[in-house]
Amino acid sequence: MIEARRLHILRAVADHRTVTAAAAALYLTPSAVSQQLTALEQETGHRLVDRGAKGVRLTPAGEILLSHTNAVLAQLERAEAELAAYGSGAAGTVTVASFATGIALVVAPALARLAESAPGIRIRVQDAEGDASLPMVLDRLVDVAVAVEYRGAPSADDPRLTHVPLYAEPFDAVVPVTHRLADVDEVPLAELAKDPWIGPYPGNPCHDVVVLACENAGFQPSLEHSSDDFRAVVSLAAAEAGVALVPRSALHGTDLTGVVVRPVDGVAPTRRVFAAVRRGAEEHPLIRPVLDALDEAARA
Repeated sequence: MIEARRLHILRAVADHRTVTAAAAALYLTPSAVSQQLTALEQETGHRLVDRGAKGVRLTPAGEILLSHTNAVLAQLERAEAELAAYGSGAAGTVTVASFATGIALVVAPALARLAESAPGIRIRVQDAEGDASLPMVLDRLVDVAVAVEYRGAPSADDPRLTHVPLYAEPFDAVVPVTHRLADVDEVPLAELAKDPWIGPYPGNPCHDVVVLACENAGFQPSLEHSSDDFRAVVSLAAAEAGVALVPRSALHGTDLTGVVVRPVDGVAPTRRVFAAVRRGAEEHPLIRPVLDALDEAARA
């Protein structure tokens, strides 16, 4: 009989690629993870992982078991949801991880809605970028992630997660008031190819949006200044340190003195925001109201 907790460990190792990283995510010691993997191999009668200098790789047998693991763990999430519903599930805590603008735009308004519609549900919010929040959901550190699509992110049909689309917003060009394009109605990105750029650090999903938009315009941006805080990005543009692409919502309430904000000519780069939960957990009586409140806040 295969133990479900060992399947959790197998998936964590597959996700994190090393025993040490999987152990840290699961709050176990590396030796405990190795012991559980060995026990799982004994239970299945197959070698499931290859250990090498660069980390851990699943064997073909391990890949087969992983495909079933995703289905099994999703079904266990559904079982927990139905049992919670049977026991009413009217009160409890749900942890939501979101990037800062997402907190302001949808998470905080969702909290206000839930205070009236589901007062028994307590929400705990953690500030985390999308590339961090999705692994946090998979590692069961949080229940819900509000994240941004980015290259390398789990896709909408990933068997481990359920995606709920929330909203999409364009990026606008931010240039100093003294810039040669400050007076145009729309900024052609190709005209900024030789400018110094200001943008988020690699790993931030918005970094991927900016770089991909510039690549589509035919150039690689020269990112001379980096910050994940868009207020800092705008301040640097005002100081004539460079140009930037900034999500439209991140400009709300930002001091725009010294800069000009213009839409991008043609197809604007866009960030698409979604909520994600472990597959099977979307109908949990504590999580379903949170997803509905996030969706209502996004529509509003």
